[in-house]
Amino acid sequence: FMENVLVIGGAGFVGSNLCKRLLKQNLSVCSYDNYFTGLDSNHHSSVDYFEGDTIDINNVDFGRCFSHIYHLGEYSRVEQSFDDIDIVFKFNMQSIYPVLKFVKHNNAKLIYSGSSTKYGDNGENSIASPYAWTKKTNSELVKVFCEWNNLDYAISYFYNVYGDNELSEGKYSTLIGKYMNLIASGESKLPVVSPGSQTRNFTDVRDIVEGLYLIGKDGYGDEYGIGSDQSYSVLDIVKMFNCEAFFLSERKGNRMSAPLKTKKTKSLGWECKFNLPDYIKKKLSKN
Repeated sequence: FMENVLVIGGAGFVGSNLCKRLLKQNLSVCSYDNYFTGLDSNHHSSVDYFEGDTIDINNVDFGRCFSHIYHLGEYSRVEQSFDDIDIVFKFNMQSIYPVLKFVKHNNAKLIYSGSSTKYGDNGENSIASPYAWTKKTNSELVKVFCEWNNLDYAISYFYNVYGDNELSEGKYSTLIGKYMNLIASGESKLPVVSPGSQTRNFTDVRDIVEGLYLIGKDGYGDEYGIGSDQSYSVLDIVKMFNCEAFFLSERKGNRMSAPLKTKKTKSLGWECKFNLPDYIKKKLSKN
């Protein structure tokens, strides 16, 4: 059973929402974050926060052993990863082995967030960007390392998350967060990366963390996708905001679609409860 839980990346967008969800189960929750995209404003008073790079996790005295470790602390942007390749390698490639060593030392269950880019465009997308390649490679290492060492693990895959605490400005902002921010500042035209027909299964962060909780509790192995059944093109989204699109040039690594792999997550009793059109409508009515 879950007891002491560590969330690597616990001050970030998904991590902070996960901490909140775990606290509802009266679990003892720790966060370890380097604040690359994490924020102090995402903190919860009942969580213990530690700051540092994942590569140094074995040098931190957390003062306890963990039963479950959620690893959400990797670099996670596709297009930007071409410019940030040094950071991608430090946060992803060079840090995964220290995390696995730490998991082994704690004899904990590891819940690793892989990347649905691995499935994009019939698998061709898995090597299309430094981000996608490192995530695919790390997922393979997590799997074999945990099997070599007889460790409990589960690998989850998110599909385009939106919701509370998402970044709405700067180069790491999410699409929905960025659009919300542009609308709030009076824009009526929204930027769309060509061709605009690329589809995504936009998923509410509340559904994501519910899935993560269930996977942590009862999941084992690979292929735990957490995503909405409904997919929308980027142009559909612009319409939901009652706006017009202006097109940006195509970007390297930008997939057209990715198949939804949620069967294993649904078998744990998970289902998607929230949807994007309602979320946008609700947010716009508040503006």
